[in-house]
Amino acid sequence: MDTPKLYRKRFIPNEKLLLKDDIIVTIDTDKVVTKWNVLSPVHPFTHGISCYFIKEGFKVSKFLDKNGELVYWYCDIIETEYDAEENAYTFNDLLIDVIIEKNGSVRVVDLDEIAEAMDKNILSDALIKKAVRRADKLLNIIYSGRFDDYKQVVEQVK
Repeated sequence: MDTPKLYRKRFIPNEKLLLKDDIIVTIDTDKVVTKWNVLSPVHPFTHGISCYFIKEGFKVSKFLDKNGELVYWYCDIIETEYDAEENAYTFNDLLIDVIIEKNGSVRVVDLDEIAEAMDKNILSDALIKKAVRRADKLLNIIYSGRFDDYKQVVEQVK
């Protein structure tokens, strides 16, 4: 079977991008692990490793600088669609993100985008509820000390 295509779908702004340069490290029904370089070098990070935890509904990414040092962990809340005919995964970004700094501090970002999505009817109520519940689940994992289980999947990639 051919290598699957990977897409990232954002709702704010509305765009769907083929992740043509991402390298799939491993893939199964539960997760997709990729290595990637930034599209534009304007960030303190230059590359990273991500794991899309399909059933859990979030992506965990290790953002690295040019020396391979951790900048921070970035977690996207997602909804995954698979198109068997095209052999393609579309990872829909459900707007809420969680950043875990090197010092362990946690920030939830882009909550204003959920409000905007509600105001403009960009996402269905069902997807907004999924996003909030998945963010809550992820934060509970982080605060209970179980996030290392997810980081470990990413850190195994060289």
